Amino acid sequence: MTTHIARPLDALTLKQLRTADDAGRPPTAITDTEGGAPLRCCLRHSRPGESTVLVSYAPLRRWAAATGVDPGAYDERGPVFIHAEECPGAADDDRLPFTNSHRVLRRYAADGRILGGRLVEEPADHGAALTEAFADPEVALVHVRAVEYGCFLYEVRRP
Repeated sequence: MTTHIARPLDALTLKQLRTADDAGRPPTAITDTEGGAPLRCCLRHSRPGESTVLVSYAPLRRWAAATGVDPGAYDERGPVFIHAEECPGAADDDRLPFTNSHRVLRRYAADGRILGGRLVEEPADHGAALTEAFADPEVALVHVRAVEYGCFLYEVRRP
């Protein structure tokens, strides 16, 4: 069985986003009074009382810059929650986070082109959907996104 690793935002990206987000705006920390925000720094939901920031993030742009490709028209940015301060990061396990709701898995090629997507409706189907995505040799990475708002949740790269 193939293990697919959900990738939280890396430490350098988080440091940059805590200074200025991908839209150039400085972050404003808030105390999360209710909890439940999907944190991309540690891949868990926020807890009541935690200090978080909502920042604009361009996941494909950052991946493309690191790999030397042009993201083209898919260079979008959107809102993501992160802790306002450095946190311990994601748990060191092979669980897929945020599978409690419908998700869209967007597939991208190594040259930055989108190769399609898939709606995943059942929590138990996420692993199989990723296995299916990576069965296509052209797929270099998959973005897992929320259906309701289209927000980027995390990235999975080829095993």
